[in-house]
Amino acid sequence: MTAMAMRRREVGLYFVACLWLLTTVNGLLTPKGVNFEVQALMGIKASLDDPHGVLENWDGDAVDPCSWTMVTCSSESLVIGLGTPSQNLSGTLSPTIGNLTNLQTVLLQSNNITGPIPAEIGKLSKLHTLDLSNNFFTGKIPSSLGHLRNLEYMRLNNNSLSGEFPMSLANMTQLVLLDLSFNNLSGPVPRFPTKTFSISGNPLICPTGSEPECYGTTLMPMSMNLNNTPTAQPADRPKSHQVALAFGSSVGSVSLIILVFGLFLWWRQRNNQPTFFDVKDRQHEEVSLGNLRKFQFRELQISTNNFSNKNILGKGGFGNVYKGILHDGTVVAVKRLKDGSASGGEIQFQTEVEMISLAVHRNLLRLYGFCMTPTERLLVYPYMSNGSVASRLKGKPVLDWGTRKRIALGAARGLLYLHEQCDPKIIHRDVKAANILLDDYCEAVVGDFGLAKLLDHQDSHVTTAVRGTVGHIAPEYLSTGQSSDKTDVFGFGILLLELITGQRALEFGKAANQKGAMLDWVKKIHQEKKLEMLVDKDLKGNYDRIELEEMVQVALLCTQYLPSQRPKMYEVVKMLEGDGLAESWEASQRAEATKSKPHEFSSSDRYSDLTDDSSLLVQAMELSGPR
Repeated sequence: MTAMAMRRREVGLYFVACLWLLTTVNGLLTPKGVNFEVQALMGIKASLDDPHGVLENWDGDAVDPCSWTMVTCSSESLVIGLGTPSQNLSGTLSPTIGNLTNLQTVLLQSNNITGPIPAEIGKLSKLHTLDLSNNFFTGKIPSSLGHLRNLEYMRLNNNSLSGEFPMSLANMTQLVLLDLSFNNLSGPVPRFPTKTFSISGNPLICPTGSEPECYGTTLMPMSMNLNNTPTAQPADRPKSHQVALAFGSSVGSVSLIILVFGLFLWWRQRNNQPTFFDVKDRQHEEVSLGNLRKFQFRELQISTNNFSNKNILGKGGFGNVYKGILHDGTVVAVKRLKDGSASGGEIQFQTEVEMISLAVHRNLLRLYGFCMTPTERLLVYPYMSNGSVASRLKGKPVLDWGTRKRIALGAARGLLYLHEQCDPKIIHRDVKAANILLDDYCEAVVGDFGLAKLLDHQDSHVTTAVRGTVGHIAPEYLSTGQSSDKTDVFGFGILLLELITGQRALEFGKAANQKGAMLDWVKKIHQEKKLEMLVDKDLKGNYDRIELEEMVQVALLCTQYLPSQRPKMYEVVKMLEGDGLAESWEASQRAEATKSKPHEFSSSDRYSDLTDDSSLLVQAMELSGPR
């Protein structure tokens, strides 16, 4: 081939490639030259109210949306994921979502979105995960969702949906999990083609929640009439022959199982793989308890690689936490409680676990399931990809000031829910950075609540059993063992200082150069207007000076010596939101000025037990750890 011919061929190939690329790009453009995915996303943004500005960089003039927050693209620059959970979004979900035809994942859970679920979602043929749970969606479930033949996970629970179940949902043959619980649905229940589903909390169908059709594990039958199947027995076949065939089949099946099991054991031994069997585990079926799943110990053993040290996410007084991967690919955090056999009887433990599971809030770590054996007690939680606040404060990239403030507000809202909005009310007893976890979007999630009471059943004097962490323990709790909601408020004040300084309570307390004067030191720095000395050096000055002073003031109000002088969590939330702080601070300063100085202990004396390394505190240290 001549050089000229080769040159012509190269030019031809280049032209074909350019034409293909142009065709591909034009396939994403509207007649006006606008990327239709950008147009669809801007329609979604326009219908939502975004108080935190998480969609701020969504720009209608952009060529493509792949650099936008909360948007995931494929290698071909097609939008395949939309995820804005727990962002306080309100408004409605625009029907333009149906134009994002390449979507595979939609995660909008735990917002305040209202209005109907757009029927246009039924156009998203590639969708495999849809989570609209914990919003305020109303109206009927669109029958068009039955067209989503590739959908594997669908959560519409905890909304205000009404009307009858669309019978088209029975067509979703790929479903692995379906949760329609806690709505106002009615009518006949389709035979869901999924192993795990829940429709409890729909009072027109499940008034007590214990009805067998409310939740459980179900398998689609092969046929309602076996005589219509190709393998059905002819009607004229003698009954004795049928019995003989059945007996022969049973023996053959048992023999096959024994053979396969023997081969399995031989393969395990040859490859030196551990075989996980807990002879004390008597649970051999998947059980659901309300919204909780009761796991087999063997399943959790396998998922954590026999509780390998390599899988440890955190260690604490309640036990170690392990990363686990369930058989369906779900990533979880498994807390293996210390002294499992001593933490109450089975009924008592199960009751306490149920009570913990009733606390449901976007800023609380949801309990996914549990496991009980005569010697083990385990709790299973969703895996938090960003770990704890304590670990992130030490990690990279540095948590920016805005994120730290959002974490403080989220943790406060979670504690407010525990104290005043859930039934029964729960006192955490160990509020600290290690027990505040962060989800994919660094939203604060309070963990380890309710566990102190859960493990105190082994004590005959539960009211005096001190559980907490040095530097976070309120003085009245340490001296009397009596906890209250104000005990948590004290711990939250210390948490605020940890967020400001980027250090653990005992670490930044050492900067006072005096034993026990940590809060005195913070107060002095505030009075001298030298708050920059407190701020985490890794922020490199990138913080709001006014917000810093406000946060320090809230921390000092929360850590006052007398519990009665500390604010309640609802007041703390209001102050962090910018309402009422000036009045509360002024009132506290007036009270401070009118104190009878000669008869008061100094702050150093009063707070000396907070950082004292006595044997009593060594025993109390880290009694409740991360996760």
